[in-house]
Amino acid sequence: MELQDACLLRLYISETDRLDGRPAWEALLALALEAGLAGGTVLHGVAGFGTRHQLHAAKLLRLAEKLPLVVELVDESPRLESFLARVGPRLTGGLATLEKVRAQPLGG
Repeated sequence: MELQDACLLRLYISETDRLDGRPAWEALLALALEAGLAGGTVLHGVAGFGTRHQLHAAKLLRLAEKLPLVVELVDESPRLESFLARVGPRLTGGLATLEKVRAQPLGG
């Protein structure tokens, strides 16, 4: 199978962000799956900062941190834009980026 045009939606959130009373990452993946998007992954960051310019980093001896998460969703641009329009305003914080990518399913 050849590479195909697709889009990547990245949602930069934190562990403390919420969506519909649930951890945002969990709700976003569930909603993406329900919407039939092509794929999604959550990446856990070790450090980061956001619009408030407060650095959050994993430290030894600290159990609870407001660490960054990145939710990556892949599909066609119109489907991702529609998804973002539905869920973006309901998030308690974060940043979204959308970029063109070339995608190819792997395996059999």
